[in-house]
Amino acid sequence: MSNVRAFSDLSLPLFDSDDCAAPASDQAAKQPSYLRDHRKRLRDRFLAGGPAALPDYEMLELVLFRAIPRRDVKPLARALLDRFGDFNGVLSAPPDQLDTLDGVGEAVICELKVVEAAAHRLSQSRIRQKQILSSWDALLDYCRTTMAHRPTEQFRVFYLDRKNTLIADEEQAEGTVDHVPVYPREIMKRALLLNASALILVHNHPSGDPTPSEADIAMTRQVTRAAEALNIVLHDHVIIGKSQELSFRAEGYL
Repeated sequence: MSNVRAFSDLSLPLFDSDDCAAPASDQAAKQPSYLRDHRKRLRDRFLAGGPAALPDYEMLELVLFRAIPRRDVKPLARALLDRFGDFNGVLSAPPDQLDTLDGVGEAVICELKVVEAAAHRLSQSRIRQKQILSSWDALLDYCRTTMAHRPTEQFRVFYLDRKNTLIADEEQAEGTVDHVPVYPREIMKRALLLNASALILVHNHPSGDPTPSEADIAMTRQVTRAAEALNIVLHDHVIIGKSQELSFRAEGYL
C-alpha cells in the first residue's frame, strides 16, 4: 500500500530516544502508580478476554503503551479515533496524516505501522498456497484488512493456476479518492508471464459505497473479453467498501 511503502524507507525507533536507554524495569519504576495499575489491568483484561473484551480506544491504548511508556495515552487514543473513525482507520491512516496530530511522533507512527503490517501478513498467510475459491472468506478478510480503509483507490489482481491456487497477489494500479487507472493489456501480459489460468480482480471504494460505477463495469467487460481471448477465466471482480463488499458475479455483472 502506498502509505506503507512511503513509510518503509524510514528507520525509526519503537520508543522515544530517552526511553531506549533505560531497562524495562527502570521504565516501569518511573511510571506513576496509577499508570502502572491501569496498564496492568488493560493487559490482564486483554489476555483473559481477547480483543472482544476491550473497546477500540483501549485496544489502541495497548498499542500506544510501547511507543509512549511514561504518559497517559488515553487522550491520544481518543483523539486518533475521533480523527480516523475506528481502530482499523487509525492503523491504516497515512503517516503524513497521523503526524498532524499533537502527541503523535515517529515512535507512535512506527508502532501503528508495525501492527498494520502484522495484520496484513497474517491475513495474507491464510490465502497463500490455498485453493482460493474454497477459501473465499479468507480472501475477503484479507482484502478488507488491506484495502477497506485506504484513503485512495487501489486495484489488485489475484493470479491463479489451473487448480485455482494463488500464484501471485499484485497491486496493478493506485489512484485517487475516486479513480484508479486500469490497463487490461497489462493484466493479461502479467497473467501470461505467470502462466495463470484464472484471475480475480479487487479494488476499493474509499467512499465506503461498493456500488460499481459505469467505468468499473466497462473496465470489467474489457478484462473479460481480453481474458476469454487467451482462454483465461475471470472468476470475479470484487469492490471493497468500508463495511461491505460487492461481487460482480453475485450481482450478475459477470
